[in-house]
Amino acid sequence: MQSSEEKHIEGGPRWLVSWRATPLYARILAGVVLGVVAGVALGDNAAALAIPAKLVLRILGALAPPLILFAIVQALMSAPLGGRQSLRLVALLLTNTLVAICIGLGVANLLRPGEWVKVGPPPELSKAAAATTDPLAQFLDSVPRSVAGPFADDGKVLGVILLAVAFGVALRRVRRHPIRTVEDLVHVGLTSFVVILEAIVEVVPIAVFGVVASIVGVKGFGDFAALGGFVIAVILALLLQSSYYMLRVRFESWVRPGELLRGVRDALVMAFSTASSTATMPVTYRCLRNNVKLREQSASLGALVGANFNNDGTALYEAMSALFVAQLLGLQLTLGQQFAVVLTSIVASVGAAGIPEAGLVTMTLVFKSVGLPTEYIAMLLTVDWFLDRCRTAINVMGDVTVSCLLDGRTREREENPKELAGV
Repeated sequence: MQSSEEKHIEGGPRWLVSWRATPLYARILAGVVLGVVAGVALGDNAAALAIPAKLVLRILGALAPPLILFAIVQALMSAPLGGRQSLRLVALLLTNTLVAICIGLGVANLLRPGEWVKVGPPPELSKAAAATTDPLAQFLDSVPRSVAGPFADDGKVLGVILLAVAFGVALRRVRRHPIRTVEDLVHVGLTSFVVILEAIVEVVPIAVFGVVASIVGVKGFGDFAALGGFVIAVILALLLQSSYYMLRVRFESWVRPGELLRGVRDALVMAFSTASSTATMPVTYRCLRNNVKLREQSASLGALVGANFNNDGTALYEAMSALFVAQLLGLQLTLGQQFAVVLTSIVASVGAAGIPEAGLVTMTLVFKSVGLPTEYIAMLLTVDWFLDRCRTAINVMGDVTVSCLLDGRTREREENPKELAGV
């Protein structure tokens, strides 16, 4: 008889542990390859495979507003804001994010990567699937579009049950967490949503498989050929944003750009390799203090506090994604709609650093703000694993830049003549 140790290893069944041990980008790439094969083999019949993608994206759309709400509340409650330096920090963060979004929109409007390859109108991924799998379509319709949706819609009892199960499982992780203050309550709320999000992220590769198979089967490779232009445009925009950072550092601080890049290269490499600005924060702070020699307050405000609000690369990417998909579908976003993209990207980027796969979550808000189909977010995931690393490095470079600007035009030792005299 097989022992429980043989059936399970730490963290659950063997297959589940192996699945989680494989990096997410590797699972997504596998989903892309298998999706292409399935799409070619099944043709129009592959449209039914889009249901997992629609399910995942609908759940993400429901999670996004409360996740961002709790993340922003917690970030504002816990951040040590106050005084002139903190006010200057907020001004710098808002300015950098606004410039990043404007650069992204400018490059997307100038290069128009969505028009590099001519494709047809958006595929009706759900129609063929609904025609052949009515029970699944009905179940999909029962999945709430928002957390409050089941309580407002008559007859959506299944939606209430699904929410109850999701929160019942998620709250088991924090069921013994004492709630003494409002901050504890916000922490429990955010943690419960993050637990649900982490479970959804685990099945994102399956959603990618489904959407790739359905698009290839119904439309061919035109949409994915256009992604090459999108990658080039995003990288160009990120390079322009990094140039903007270095110009500000050169003219508004005592640090020289070349010395700064050499001093923080460990942080930039870690940001690219981990795709997490939160995990990189301690390294960024250490590099700024030990290598660049910034003041402690400047390094901590920019690298530790600012990192919770400063997601310039992510905001730039989301704005460009919205324009790219609109161009791909032959839609023209008006100036008012592009302004809505700007506002949504700024708000969604605040506090998103602590959310796993934050770009995936906040992008649903950006797309919904201008009425774009969220199904195409799954298509963008085929290249997101690479662009995520690039924009995370830009996020960290933004933190570094803010720290240098807060440090001012003079070095610390130049303001302490006694230290220079050896007193």
